[in-house]
Amino acid sequence: MEQKDFEKIYNEYREQSEQQAHVELREEDSTGKEEIVAVRKNDDGDIIAFKTKTGRELDYITALNEAKEGNIAHIDVFHKYGRDIIRSEPDGIKENNLDNLPSF
Repeated sequence: MEQKDFEKIYNEYREQSEQQAHVELREEDSTGKEEIVAVRKNDDGDIIAFKTKTGRELDYITALNEAKEGNIAHIDVFHKYGRDIIRSEPDGIKENNLDNLPSF
């Protein structure tokens, strides 16, 4: 039976995925959608506001509505805990996760 290096195969897969994610991000940047560059958190660590690349500061509800309309790049809206929630698009790039963005 052939011996496989499962870790090597998985790491190659992740590297290719990350490279493709960067390519797709560059392509999406030309769509004209706003991009979140910073977040504001409350004392519990919950994100309560967003700052866009153009300098706009959006409260959570405004950002949620704009994300639903497709006006904000790289975030998803999903329904959980009885409400809609904004989250980072799962693109494999840790640096652009909402929790990892700088504060404003």
